[in-house]
Amino acid sequence: MKNSKLPKLNLPEINLSIFWRDNLAYIKDEIRKKELLLTPEEWVRQHFLNLLIKSLNYPKALINIEKGHQHLQQQKRTDIHVYNRRGASYLLVECKAPNIKLSAATLQQISGYNTAFNAQYLAITNGLKHYVWKKTLINGKYEQLSEFPFFS
Repeated sequence: MKNSKLPKLNLPEINLSIFWRDNLAYIKDEIRKKELLLTPEEWVRQHFLNLLIKSLNYPKALINIEKGHQHLQQQKRTDIHVYNRRGASYLLVECKAPNIKLSAATLQQISGYNTAFNAQYLAITNGLKHYVWKKTLINGKYEQLSEFPFFS
């Protein structure tokens, strides 16, 4: 993936250090502390992490990337999993590549993962569109929000 092929996203700009090895682009992930192949989905995930940390005050120490769990007797991974300060699940985020349309199936995917975690917030993004839901106290259902919550 050449830099010119990296799409402009509907997220705050970030300064990623991209480096090349064997004609492939890599980035340094500051959460996982390792070098990663820069795929379209990773491009979205890094931008979304930047939004959470820099704009919405989410502590890096409470963020887990690609956390493994069981879903329908299969091993799955949550793209971004944020915990609250008590260690309970706070926010689950499913990231898709910019060319992947967000759909009811994307929401079903993150909702299914949430059966293992019971997070307060769920979000889906492809870097161009983003949706977030909050669990209501009244009936435990989720209501769509117009913007992402600041970490409190």
